[in-house]
Amino acid sequence: MNTTTLGAGPGAARAPVGDNKQGSLSDAERLDRAMTSFLRDFNTTSALYLEACVHCGQCAEACQYYVQTGDPKYTPIWKVEPIKQAYKRLMGPLAPLYRLFGLKKAVTIEELEQWQELLYDSCTLCGRCTLVCPMGIDIPSLVLAARHGMQEAGLVPDDLWGPTERARREGSPLGATKQVLKERIAWLTDDNNVTIPLDREQADILVTISSVEIMKYPQSITAMARVMNHIGASWTFRSDGYEATNFNMLSGDRTGQREATMRLINAALAINAKTVILPECGHAYQAFRWAGATMYGRPLPFRVVHISEYLAEELRAGRLSLKSDARSMTFHDPCQIARRGGVTEAPREIFRALGADLREMGPTPAGNWCCGGGGGVITIHRADSLRHRVFHLKMQQVEDTGAALLVSSCSNCRLTFDDGQDFFHWDKTAHSLVELVADNLAERH
Repeated sequence: MNTTTLGAGPGAARAPVGDNKQGSLSDAERLDRAMTSFLRDFNTTSALYLEACVHCGQCAEACQYYVQTGDPKYTPIWKVEPIKQAYKRLMGPLAPLYRLFGLKKAVTIEELEQWQELLYDSCTLCGRCTLVCPMGIDIPSLVLAARHGMQEAGLVPDDLWGPTERARREGSPLGATKQVLKERIAWLTDDNNVTIPLDREQADILVTISSVEIMKYPQSITAMARVMNHIGASWTFRSDGYEATNFNMLSGDRTGQREATMRLINAALAINAKTVILPECGHAYQAFRWAGATMYGRPLPFRVVHISEYLAEELRAGRLSLKSDARSMTFHDPCQIARRGGVTEAPREIFRALGADLREMGPTPAGNWCCGGGGGVITIHRADSLRHRVFHLKMQQVEDTGAALLVSSCSNCRLTFDDGQDFFHWDKTAHSLVELVADNLAERH
């Protein structure tokens, strides 16, 4: 493993960085790969983003890492400084002058190593910075582009690269292989007396799963089946395309990202699906709903919806009937689904149908604070202390509502909440929206 610098800039403390299984490459080769990737990702939109920044600093106040630490290195736009430096020197309108007068130095491998913490450990890709940017700069998209270069240079943190590689080898970042899926479904079917279709040759709907649900929250699978059967939908899980999580996207591995996406696309095509339902997973929604067609190379021949969107549709159509559950509840909007994906009203339709006493967090939904575990951060153990520090913002948001029940629609968020609950001995547990619906199904008349 490489043991060079990790931190925000010159003088940062030494610490190990990931090697991406490319330790045989020289520093010059790694740097060349990163720069080639940076330039390949650049388009007119990227250039406009970098030219448009007016250095107002508003994105800092929107970032939980800056708010909780006061450290300017966590200013979101600073996290893409290496890619901006490369652009200004090599591609910008004044690039010849920058090079001639040495105004922008060439990016070095040491700089990339120093920036690893900012690009991975302290960015959940939540998009709150973009929300407040007066110039509309989509900083998370630039961070993802920078991660592509980091992956090419072999600088993905080991804790994130491990599950990324496992996903490419086994089809799941957490070891939820086809065989594990089949065994889990057989067990859940027997224990819960519920029909869970697997590998039907034809179905209108392909339902996908998060590996976190398979390994950590299997009752979510049962809940999904109960709801789909209640509706009377033509649906199935498929063992050749079930894993919706896409760690390859989070690490910056474009080839692996496309492979994971194509497994779902091919499974949907195999059964002539009209709809693909994405599970309670935020980054799965970003990876497939918004990037799926790009990976496919043409428009998807089916529609893609998050499970909360689908449930709201079925409520409106009268095919989903719910009993009353008047408990006080608050809802954590997952960043990739709500702020980045625009799905804010659907879960609230469900709470209204339940007759719940919904107590909104403030700010919410678009301004909601991230749980702190997105973007792959939950997997990076060296980032735990910083992640716990920013989790205080989320805890306070929840506590301020006074609600008895905390609900979310992302299993990765639930995982982060569980970790925070254990670490702080907190008395709040995050519950699944789908499981809440399944527990309150009413008899259909």
